[in-house]
Amino acid sequence: MPWFVKQETFLRPYSAMKPHLEAHRRWVEQLRGEGVVISSGYLVDSAGQPGGGGLLLLEAADYAAAEALVRRDPMVLSGGVDWRLEQWRPVVGDLAVR
Repeated sequence: MPWFVKQETFLRPYSAMKPHLEAHRRWVEQLRGEGVVISSGYLVDSAGQPGGGGLLLLEAADYAAAEALVRRDPMVLSGGVDWRLEQWRPVVGDLAVR
């Protein structure tokens, strides 16, 4: 199955996004329990400090399926992030993909 990457940038301070982050983590764990191949994490700056955004990697049948899933993400539903979704086509490297 194809891989997709959702990039997001916070539009609100961390304190306002924290409840949505917690809901997001629960949502990702629920999807993993249902067999969805998905991983989520945040970006940090050169000092190791969170930079106000993150990445979500997932496998989906096609772009429409990936977008439908991402639109259910509590971070997206909160309206507190600017996001974009793109398909990733690995070409060369050591990252193992199925």
